[in-house]
Amino acid sequence: MTPPDIRVEKGHAEPEEVAAITAILLARAAAQPAVPTARRGRDKAGWRRLERTPGFRAPHSWQG
Repeated sequence: MTPPDIRVEKGHAEPEEVAAITAILLARAAAQPAVPTARRGRDKAGWRRLERTPGFRAPHSWQG
């Protein structure tokens, strides 16, 4: 007998419950698109968030 691919870490699950969870997981995996959709736009914003900038800027800084 081969070991099961899914195991219960805590508690006790009947074989029917494990089969139901397996069926749900397989159905969700099959429903995912095979090819990811192409993304448009940038990965990050073109501006800076003020709360992420350091608190001090030198008086001669070009940023302020």
